[in-house]
Amino acid sequence: MEYVRLDRWLMAARFYKTRSQAAAACNGRKVKLRGTAAKPHSLVHIGDLITVHHHDRYRNIEVLGLAERGLPPLKARELYHEEAPSILSDESREIMDLIRKEEKKNRSPKTKGRPTKRIRRQMDEFHDRLHFR
Repeated sequence: MEYVRLDRWLMAARFYKTRSQAAAACNGRKVKLRGTAAKPHSLVHIGDLITVHHHDRYRNIEVLGLAERGLPPLKARELYHEEAPSILSDESREIMDLIRKEEKKNRSPKTKGRPTKRIRRQMDEFHDRLHFR
């Protein structure tokens, strides 16, 4: 085997659980192959450099082996070598997780579409009280 589709390789190397998730990441410009944004059908060769933006961090990967199907975790790790700066220590991962949790808490609550009939009535009553006083 000389080459493999990028989305299949990302799934086989266990960066994404499914091929469609890997393809969506490629289409969302979260994967770069040889320094340029890659499409899911791009061909991966041994020695290629891939940058994956995954879970709010960049991972720089060198391809060491090719596979089209999912592999056990130990075999999947043999398909690539990750550069040292992109590997986070356990402490820095914990810090990043805490930062993400705090950011999530501070976000404004999202509404779920249009107000219900009950909420609309409450809004109308509140509005009427403001204008009649």
